[in-house]
Order: sequence, then structure tokens, then C-alpha cells
Amino acid sequence: MTIRIRSAEDRRREIQENAARLGIDEAFISDLVDTFYTRVRAHPLLGPVFEGEIGDHWAPHLATMKDFWSSVAMNTGRYSGKPFPAHMKLTGITPAHFNIWLALFRLTLEDLTSNAETVDYFMERANRIARSFQLGMFELGT
Repeated sequence: MTIRIRSAEDRRREIQENAARLGIDEAFISDLVDTFYTRVRAHPLLGPVFEGEIGDHWAPHLATMKDFWSSVAMNTGRYSGKPFPAHMKLTGITPAHFNIWLALFRLTLEDLTSNAETVDYFMERANRIARSFQLGMFELGT
């Protein structure tokens, strides 16, 4: 059995080629983030959480989220922050918030693309991120 060791550059190129094949580019990510957070802000449970934390600073938050999802979906390396500490300081968050967030994210993806593989690609990553946050916020501290 031959083991092929890929360089980080090779892996990045493969991820970016796959993303392009799925129709994922910076324009798609920008549309996804803008549409999704418009819906989040209007949601009766999620909206107040985000408004309470972000207030009048939506433009920088949206730019950060575009960098984040560009890095997650296309391995661009545009995001280098640490999202977990920001979420740990939130109060009143329950696992239900994550379920709603994920459902709204899926709905937004389904509205923006008819490609089920693209939806699955993002949802795999979103579910993994949500699970990681939930482990840290609710399960590891108990």
C-alpha cells in the first residue's frame, strides 16, 4: 500500500477546486452571509442575542463572517480569529439556539442553491462547528 503525503498547498488547491465545482466562490459566500444574517436579525429568538452582542457593529461582523466562511469553505486563510471565546461569554444561550441557527442556515443555503451537494458541504462544516461550540459551552463545563 502506497501512502501519498500531500502538501498543504496540494490540499488547499484540492479544497478550492472542489469548492469551485460546487459553485462556491466569494460572491456566493457574501450572498450567503448577508442573507443568513438578515434572517438571524429578524428571528424572534436569535435576533435579540445577536443584536445584544453586536449592536451597531454589523458591518465589521459581516466582514468577519465572510472571512470565516471563506476560510472554512475554500481554505483561503482569510480568517485567523478565535471564535470560541466570543461565544463563551454569551449568556442565556441553550442548545435550542444552535438548532435554530443550523435550521436557518440550511434554509438559507437551500434558497440560494439548488445543488444539494453544496448544501451538504456547508452543513457538514456548520454542524461540526456547532457541535464543537456546544461541547465547550454545555458539556465540558459540567
